[in-house]
Amino acid sequence: MLRIGAVIYDPRVTVVWELIEKFFDKAGMKIEPVFFKDYKMQVDALVAGEIDMAWNSPLAHLDVVLRTDGKYKYSLMRDTDQDRKTMLIVRRGEITDVSELKGKTIGFGALDSPQARLIPINYLHENNLEFGKDYTEKRFDIGVGLHGDHIGGEMEAAKALTNGEVDAAFVLDLNWEAWKKDGTVDDKKLSAIGETKHFDHCIFDYRPEIDDEVIREFEDIMLQMDYNKPEDKEILDLEGLKEWKKGRLSGYEQISSANEYLRFL
Repeated sequence: MLRIGAVIYDPRVTVVWELIEKFFDKAGMKIEPVFFKDYKMQVDALVAGEIDMAWNSPLAHLDVVLRTDGKYKYSLMRDTDQDRKTMLIVRRGEITDVSELKGKTIGFGALDSPQARLIPINYLHENNLEFGKDYTEKRFDIGVGLHGDHIGGEMEAAKALTNGEVDAAFVLDLNWEAWKKDGTVDDKKLSAIGETKHFDHCIFDYRPEIDDEVIREFEDIMLQMDYNKPEDKEILDLEGLKEWKKGRLSGYEQISSANEYLRFL
């Protein structure tokens, strides 16, 4: 029995994991989803050996790396987790370059959001704007503990930009494109003038004692999900992907750099 941790950032999390559990049961492997209210509790449980693996955010993944002194194993991620970036958005025509944000007020997502706060703050640092000195932070702390999963305070930051409460805001590329498409944001009023370097999002982490054969069995079954099959499509749509991918570590350089700059963990 493989005990898998998942954070309930949305009610559908329990639904999708019930479906995944049934999918694995049909394939001949027993798994047990274990739910947590935030990522700290999940990482605590993984490090303590109370669960075998965890579906982690980028910050939770980094927490595992640091707390295990690099003694952990990792696995799959979603296609939508790879090569993400965060967009720097402003009111159209008012600001044209990141350097113009000196002395301005910038809207960020939740305190612990990798995509809407930590990585963006490091992006500003890379562009010679220092945290706590060169600009005023206006934070939208929605879903603290959930690491900004599924919007967090990003939407509130975008609304604040539209309303003139802040001079700029940061929005994950997927959200920016989706919100322009569905009318949540008006791209006639807002525009993107910059973007962070690419980074990866969620990944499965294992405690180091898990046998490699068990990991391979888990991966083999998960990779059998086919978006062209209606029963699999339901799972994949709920989890926000079309295809599972082999995990990689190269996409976590941005969150590591941000953590070093802010000394967050």
